[in-house]
Amino acid sequence: MDKGVSRRGLFGAGAAAAAILAGAPIAAAAGGSGMVLRWWGNNGWEIRIGAKTILIDPWLTRFKTGTYTSAGADPRTPLSVNRALIDGYLDRGFLRADHILVTHGHYDHLTDVPYLAELTGATVIGTETHLSLMAALGAPEDQLAIATGGEDLTFDGYSIRVLRSLHSATGTRARVAFPGTRPLSRRDRPRVIADLLEGGTLAYVVSGGGASVLDFGGSNYVESELAGLRPDVVLLPPGGAKVREYVPRLLRVLGNPRYVAATHWDDFDLPLGQAHDPNGGLEVLRTAVAAASPGSEFVVLDHLGEFTP
Repeated sequence: MDKGVSRRGLFGAGAAAAAILAGAPIAAAAGGSGMVLRWWGNNGWEIRIGAKTILIDPWLTRFKTGTYTSAGADPRTPLSVNRALIDGYLDRGFLRADHILVTHGHYDHLTDVPYLAELTGATVIGTETHLSLMAALGAPEDQLAIATGGEDLTFDGYSIRVLRSLHSATGTRARVAFPGTRPLSRRDRPRVIADLLEGGTLAYVVSGGGASVLDFGGSNYVESELAGLRPDVVLLPPGGAKVREYVPRLLRVLGNPRYVAATHWDDFDLPLGQAHDPNGGLEVLRTAVAAASPGSEFVVLDHLGEFTP
């Protein structure tokens, strides 16, 4: 079953962005839990559980890189943070964070996190490389919490389970873009997108409010890490062409979750409010989910759309 933005009060991309910038509240989709998910584009997610907010890979700036052009991303693209844009959301009270979870170190996942951490005071979880990159970008070091996968942490009203995971592998050789690691250091500030290394990939299960959500920041996973997990919602990127039975194997080990929500499917060279599938991956994912787990509801949100499981 496909849940589009016309159901349960979900907003279209332009309407949602305009409403937030104008200071108007956005009603959450009607659901049975106390958890609300909002999609900020790419793999950026906001998870609200009562008065608490967890962000995953928030990247609002979305500067142009050429990622989805025939030439691909220009590794010399300068890093930048649109502070005015981020300040606008924060000042209006539409964005806050108690935790920020980083799945990996690439530019479209990590660039905005140091500034958001500074403004919100959030605790940031990531690998040693992720924390090193963020420290070099000016993140408050006393807010950085290292993870390697396997952590199962409890907080006020919610819990976070950290899983070892894998980044997407593409091309004929199934290679990871901008691979590598970096030890903790404040030196050598990253300047261009090639400086932001993958640095290991994590997945996260966030639970609270009577629901749980599992997020993948790349189109791959470690199957053994998922055994026994039964999340209500899986945030799943398209792709995975080089991964054996990418969708069927995943949904099978997770017990065919009730909801599969598409993530990381939009052209992030375009600004928020312009959610566009550049290569048809969204429809391929929709078809794969329907074939592998017909009882799972396929969820597609526009930018800033909300969903309550």
